[in-house]
Amino acid sequence: MTTVWLCIGVAVLAFLFGVAGLYLGKLLPEPHSVDRSRDMIGAIVGLVSLLLALVLGTLIGSTYSFYATTKSEIETFAAREVQLDLALSEFGPETKEARAGMKHTLEGVRDMVWGAAARAPELSEAAPIEHLRALDLYIASLDPMTPAQRQFAAAAAADAGVIEQTRVLISMQLASPISWPLVIIVVSWSLILFCGFGLLSRITGTSLAALGFGAFAVGSALFLILELSHPLTGVFRVPPGAFDQMLASIDR
Repeated sequence: MTTVWLCIGVAVLAFLFGVAGLYLGKLLPEPHSVDRSRDMIGAIVGLVSLLLALVLGTLIGSTYSFYATTKSEIETFAAREVQLDLALSEFGPETKEARAGMKHTLEGVRDMVWGAAARAPELSEAAPIEHLRALDLYIASLDPMTPAQRQFAAAAAADAGVIEQTRVLISMQLASPISWPLVIIVVSWSLILFCGFGLLSRITGTSLAALGFGAFAVGSALFLILELSHPLTGVFRVPPGAFDQMLASIDR
């Protein structure tokens, strides 16, 4: 809800700056509203429009790329968990209890992130260390007696290494998903641009409606940027399909 109210606030501010520009254009003395002055204002407004379009498009593309990267990493995590479970299963029946414990832990993660009572997950690097250390110790404790078991133990160790790396990488990426100074600059440009639009127009119902639609566009663009930068807690949350398939496949 904080994101929604922030975006609504930015949209309202943009609209108010546009209205202020309309009234300012009406109050300006004649020397400041002649054609040459309006041409200069129009040129500056065009420059700000170009800069805003470039930076805003880059921000949206960057946050979507961040979202897609997180989705890909979760799919990699799920695939490696299936491979790890398969390697432990092929190692022998003595891994049955460990596989069941691993599935129970993953079901808890599923409920925390995507369940009916989903809450903000603990995504710091330190959060999974205990589980990752326990996984390392368990795989190191395996005592392969045959060449096949040695092969499966090595495969399990390799899969566990990728799982640990992916989990830590997700935590580090989510620690700083967005540059707030850049967002503030973009919002500032938007406010300046709307004021310039107002200066170049007249107070009419059509002008006010256009300002309203433009303000909605700016607010919704900011909403996309902020929500896509939180792929595990935002509105556009990464779908749980890969995680569900993984849970259905392991410990069978």
